Amino acid sequence: MILTDTHTHLYSTEFDEDRVDLVENALSKGVSRFFLPNIDSKSISFLLQLERQFPKNCFSMMGLHPCSVNATYQQELLLVEHWLGKRKFVAIGEIGIDLYWDKTFLKQQQDAFRRQIELAKKYQLPYVIHARNSFDEVMEIVDEFKSDHIKAIFHCFSGTIEQAERVISSGDFKLGIGGTVTFKNSGVDKIVEAINLKHLVLETDAPFLAPAPFRGKRNNPDYLVLIAQKIAAIKNISIEEVAKITTQNSFDVFGC
Repeated sequence: MILTDTHTHLYSTEFDEDRVDLVENALSKGVSRFFLPNIDSKSISFLLQLERQFPKNCFSMMGLHPCSVNATYQQELLLVEHWLGKRKFVAIGEIGIDLYWDKTFLKQQQDAFRRQIELAKKYQLPYVIHARNSFDEVMEIVDEFKSDHIKAIFHCFSGTIEQAERVISSGDFKLGIGGTVTFKNSGVDKIVEAINLKHLVLETDAPFLAPAPFRGKRNNPDYLVLIAQKIAAIKNISIEEVAKITTQNSFDVFGC
C-alpha cells in the first residue's frame, strides 16, 4: 500500500525535534510520498534541505503563499521565478487568496495568484490552490485560465457539493481532502460521499488540521492513514483501494 500526502509542511520548525523519526514511522505505515508546498523566501532552504534528506520521498513545490503577500510581494515573486528557472519543481504552490486573517492586500493577492498561474503555464507545471474565505475570488481567476487546461489541486477543500462540482468542471482539478473529513459537522464527509474518488487526493497539511482524535494537536505525517481510513469507511471500500486510486491521482497531477 502506497499512500501519498499531497500537501505537508514537514520542513516546518514544529518538526525540528523529531522529523526523521516521524518520517520513518510514516514510511513504515505506507505513507511514502510527501509533496512540500513552499510558503515564501524564508522557507525555501528548509524545504530543499528536507528534499535532499529524503530524495525518494519528498518533492518540492515553489510558490508564494497568499498570507505572505504584503507590500514587498513583488520581490518575493521575483525570487519564485528565479528558483523556477534554476531547478525543477513538481508544482507551483501553494498559491491563492486568503481573506480569513486580513483583507488589506486583496488586490496584491489577486495579482500574485494570477501571475503564479502564468508561471505554471510557462513552466508546464500544475499548481496548488489555497483558498480560505475566498472561493468566489479564487474561482474568478481560475476561470481566466480555463482554456489553458493547467492541472491543479484545490488544497484543503471544505466547500459545498456545488462548489466541488464547479472546481472539477474547471478542468483537470483534484480536491485535496485532509483531517477535516474526520471532524463532526465539517461537511467534508458529504463531499467525499458525493464525489467520485478519481477527483480526490489525500493530504495532511501537517503540522495543521490534525484529524480526530488528535484535533487541535500537531498533525503528524502518519495521520494520513486516519484520513484514508475515514474515506474508505465513507466509500465502503478498503483502505488499499483508497490508497491505490488517490496515489494514482497524485501521479496524474504531479507526473511523479
